[in-house]
Amino acid sequence: MTTDPVRSATMRAVKAKDTAPEMIVRRLAHGFGCRFRLHRKDLPGTPDLVFTGRRKIVMVNGCFWHGHDCARGARQPKTNGDYWRAKIGRNVARDAANLAALEAAGWEVLTVWECETKVAGRPALEDRLRGFLVGA
Repeated sequence: MTTDPVRSATMRAVKAKDTAPEMIVRRLAHGFGCRFRLHRKDLPGTPDLVFTGRRKIVMVNGCFWHGHDCARGARQPKTNGDYWRAKIGRNVARDAANLAALEAAGWEVLTVWECETKVAGRPALEDRLRGFLVGA
């Protein structure tokens, strides 16, 4: 199988941290007056935002990569479908294991999906995040 240079460049550009959805969530949390640590490697799944004093974690997941049930997450790849379905299945299983480990260790976890950070969903996200972090 030959590799398409355009596809390779696109896949190389996908980031694991400091993504646009993550930056939106970080700005919102900071705006609430909440301070956090980023990407703590000593916790399962290297959570995106860790609020140590509150024992709370916010995971920001891409819909496609983590198998969300929205339109973007349900989209099927046109090429190499078996590979991508297996990969996303492994991601979902790993996410579930990490969530269970974090909760067993006494952490409260909120998962924010990429589609929730879009402009139309942002007011609901802000309310949900505020309720999780500051309880109001």
